[in-house]
Amino acid sequence: MKFFVDTADIAEIRELAAAGVVDGVTTNPSLIAKTGRPIREIIKEICEAIEGPVSAEVTATEFDSMVAEGERLASIATNVAVKVPSTWDGFRACRALSEGGLKVNVTLCFSANQALLAAKAGAAYISPFIGRLDDLGLDGMEVVREIRAIYNNDKSFSTEILASSIRTPLHVKRAAMAGADVATVPPGVLRKLSNHPLTDKGLASFLADWGRSGQAIL
Repeated sequence: MKFFVDTADIAEIRELAAAGVVDGVTTNPSLIAKTGRPIREIIKEICEAIEGPVSAEVTATEFDSMVAEGERLASIATNVAVKVPSTWDGFRACRALSEGGLKVNVTLCFSANQALLAAKAGAAYISPFIGRLDDLGLDGMEVVREIRAIYNNDKSFSTEILASSIRTPLHVKRAAMAGADVATVPPGVLRKLSNHPLTDKGLASFLADWGRSGQAIL
């Protein structure tokens, strides 16, 4: 499973990219707004730091405006993936943009039916929001499993499942087990994937024994 980092913080992106664990980046209007910087400037900088796809989201809600905004966002860099919402106009925009050779990430997906429409519209990615479904007392991961089954049943679909609204390391593991192609993860959660108390305990023991030996690796 590939990892995208869900942030518009360029310092975080560069640090994680240097560790070799980032395959792409996802942003949204909320993340861009937090930077206080122009969207074109931010997306351009991220695209220069990352070779993989960088999702940039339209804010329009009507078909014609979505397509126009998507084309403007895609003009920033060749690795921009245009994000559109899982609405009827969003699916229409997905079709138009994908037929124009652009990668499209259909976001705010909460059902397998929405994912089916996105695949039919030629989406490169579908982003089911796991955490937000869990917040409603539903099983967000079940939607990922349903999408995986639907996509497996139709070999003409090339849409990748991009598990989103990831809140915990457990979400990451379960998304991988459910068959997600990608998980987009906040930087803090991505770092937590390396944590285990037994690793810390074992390392402390090894270092204590080494210290008592009086040796050094030279």
